[in-house]
Amino acid sequence: MLQITYFYDSVKIDVDNIVKPIQDAIIGLAYVDDDQVTDVLARKRNLSGNFKVENMTSILAEGFARGNEFLHIVVIDAPDQEVLT
Repeated sequence: MLQITYFYDSVKIDVDNIVKPIQDAIIGLAYVDDDQVTDVLARKRNLSGNFKVENMTSILAEGFARGNEFLHIVVIDAPDQEVLT
């Protein structure tokens, strides 16, 4: 499963245009081929917006500390493929 969060400042990109380039860019780093990705969660958040981050990692904190727009990408095991919620 691929989780992508785009934290933007002023110019936002359509969330559906974010996924494919990232999937292609991490071939060989996170997986052999992007056809291995079965689930994707893509979202965008304005850095000036009102949101709460739970369980912040040091990598995510570093992104916020820089003060510029950034991507947070996480590759995790996909949920059970036989159960849809």
